Amino acid sequence: MTKIVSITGVATLGVGIGLLIFTFVSAFAQLKGVATIPVSGGLAEVFGEALAPLIEACIRAVFLGIMGWVGSILSMRGVQILTAAEKGKKAKAPEEGKKEE
Repeated sequence: MTKIVSITGVATLGVGIGLLIFTFVSAFAQLKGVATIPVSGGLAEVFGEALAPLIEACIRAVFLGIMGWVGSILSMRGVQILTAAEKGKKAKAPEEGKKEE
């Protein structure tokens, strides 16, 4: 049973770390493509040209934030599962020794 728990912990940790890596790679790729905000023209024209890319950037930032948050939670849970499995192994070892005596 502890082997299954350990495998589950490693898988959860791997998925969490993979999601974090994908999040940071996506954020870096989007950061390289950031457009500048136009400053010439009338106020209505500037708002029209600037708001669409800003709203799109906000949506992407929220998406990446949620991905990073979920990745960190999965990584944390994977570590907790692995440490619980190790504590379970250590707790079983003395009990098995007492049964043999």
